[in-house]
Amino acid sequence: MTTQTVLVQDYMTRSPHSIGVSLTLADAKNMMRAYRIRHLPVLDGGKLVGLVSDRDIQMVESMGQLNAEEVTIEEAMSQAPYTAAPTTPLEVAARHMAKHKLGSAVVLEANRVVGVFTTTDGMRALADMLEVSPVRPGKLERALVKADRSELVVIPTRDKTSGRPARSTRLSARR
Repeated sequence: MTTQTVLVQDYMTRSPHSIGVSLTLADAKNMMRAYRIRHLPVLDGGKLVGLVSDRDIQMVESMGQLNAEEVTIEEAMSQAPYTAAPTTPLEVAARHMAKHKLGSAVVLEANRVVGVFTTTDGMRALADMLEVSPVRPGKLERALVKADRSELVVIPTRDKTSGRPARSTRLSARR
């Protein structure tokens, strides 16, 4: 049996929006709202120099004396964002992001931003993996088997409209 390694490039958001280092947080906020995104790689002359997130903007806005119209991206960005290559195994990137509580990774290829991998992309990957994984008996099924002393058959059910596995399974005890 062969297993295929899932890579960051399989789930990253390709050709992400980015922002220039000299623009303001208000510009970043408007761009994030318009494109419904939460992370913007920050570029200076085409080179990655940082990352600005919706959290950075919220933090500045929570400081009453600072104005997002006047604060530049450079003043609020994370200067050393986590980066990964497109061929980085998804497991490696996900573990690093979880360990360091990061919301995204900027995907670089030949020092050029080619994507962003976010926690939302990670959730899509998890959902896809759970969809294709075999159904494993949970605590309830094991308890029923133990109590009944009969073989338990777990029958995955499918959603009638999408054809995807349903959230629940039907249980059947054989005698």
